[in-house]
Amino acid sequence: MIPIHSVTSDEYPHSLRGAAILANNQIESHENRPDKPEEACGVFGIYAPEQDVAKMTYFGLYALQHRGQESAGIATFEGTHVHLHKDMGLVSQVFNETILEELPGELAVGHTRYSTTGSSRKVNAQPAVVETRLGLLALAHNGNLVNTVPLREELLKSNFNLVTSTDSEMIAYAIAQEVNTGLDWLEGSIRAFKRCEGAFSLVIGTADGVMGVRDPNGIRPLVIGTLDSDPIRYVLASETCGLDIIGAEYLRDVEPGELVWITEAGLASFHWSPQPERKLCIFEMIYFARPDSLMHNETLYSYRMRLGRRIAKESPVNADIVFGVPDSGIPAAIGFSQASGIPYGEGLIKNRYVGRTFIQPTQTMRELGLRMKLNPLKDVLAGKRVIIVDDSIVRGTTSRKLVKTLRESGAEEVHMRISSPPVTHPCFYGIDTDTQDQLIAATKSVAEIAKQLEVDSLAYLSWEGMLEETREDTNSFCSACFTGDYPVAIPEQVKRSKLILEKVVV
Repeated sequence: MIPIHSVTSDEYPHSLRGAAILANNQIESHENRPDKPEEACGVFGIYAPEQDVAKMTYFGLYALQHRGQESAGIATFEGTHVHLHKDMGLVSQVFNETILEELPGELAVGHTRYSTTGSSRKVNAQPAVVETRLGLLALAHNGNLVNTVPLREELLKSNFNLVTSTDSEMIAYAIAQEVNTGLDWLEGSIRAFKRCEGAFSLVIGTADGVMGVRDPNGIRPLVIGTLDSDPIRYVLASETCGLDIIGAEYLRDVEPGELVWITEAGLASFHWSPQPERKLCIFEMIYFARPDSLMHNETLYSYRMRLGRRIAKESPVNADIVFGVPDSGIPAAIGFSQASGIPYGEGLIKNRYVGRTFIQPTQTMRELGLRMKLNPLKDVLAGKRVIIVDDSIVRGTTSRKLVKTLRESGAEEVHMRISSPPVTHPCFYGIDTDTQDQLIAATKSVAEIAKQLEVDSLAYLSWEGMLEETREDTNSFCSACFTGDYPVAIPEQVKRSKLILEKVVV
């Protein structure tokens, strides 16, 4: 057996134990969940024998923290020896200097998680490490498979001991199964990927090197960076912000249906899918990815500003001030201001030191309106006609509370503009959305939503406008959450779990 050294505690840190128990018991109500699609995951990989790869992975994950806040993990390879640490919590809570010093090696893979398949439990934290004929592999996954049921059955029939409830572990064991037939890392991995359906951007560590992989549609992002070193060393990350923090230069994206193999010899590319068709998740551009990350040779901040300009032209309204819901609505609000001539200002202040809380407020606090994350600037709002810009509405619960807060602060009129179309369908590719009946736009018209939110007017960006402002081929994006047109077929068993209603036409 190849040795593995884990420095993961067997117990939850004291400060996280209550959160973990709550997550395991799944008692958090819809009312207290954020009114947004929950993030995907963040993955990071590096091959740099001369560097402190654990510390560089830590900082890479720190930059990708917005993609998942439930657990974090790093696996390093020191020859054939694997050092692993993963636990529940934020990257800065899971790791410290002492722990990072116990993770030596030439290469590393890391993960920060929001659960999509598999609940929020320590056993489901990644990287997933499994043993193969060629040694251990450590896998970090962003995305979601849609054929988990048959794949799990295949693996169980082969007597693999699945210890988690994640599809990520299944991908790792599928690779092990193929490698154990006598194939090498590349051949075995490619054969395993062809058994996987859905969304997967992967970073995989082995004693021989690091792989970066995207599914044939490239639904979730994955980029390659280079370190200024001799020889050149390579880094993989979900977004370019994960490269910037360690001084790596963006080289290019991993292409849909591509496997890159990073070893001492450098970077090699293998196009393993015969018919790749790019379908990047449009919500990555609208909301998930950090505004300073690059996509299509520009920051997403620029794209989001264009969305604001577009909706200002599509749905104009007279007002005294326009502002965004911090932080994700701000670029679009600035764009709206630029196109409309209405002054941009700040109407809400965000407490940036608030994470998820598992302490429930008292009934009195609820009645008064607990303002943990956003607080209004009453003197800015009083007597004003205001336009508030946000990137999306999912259930509408937070938006309604926000509108009520603005009115209580003296706003004379409240107009809401959303820089994406109505979300009418759930995601099956790595975003945690509610079942369809919980999506407000799936059951109500825009006029009905406006009435429920108690706004003076409500307008969404058009689907065509959202795609045209990418300035890319509009067919190269997945926008199924707005249309119900899923690029990868969803098995009926999976579809029934979320897709409750007939196809919605808005």
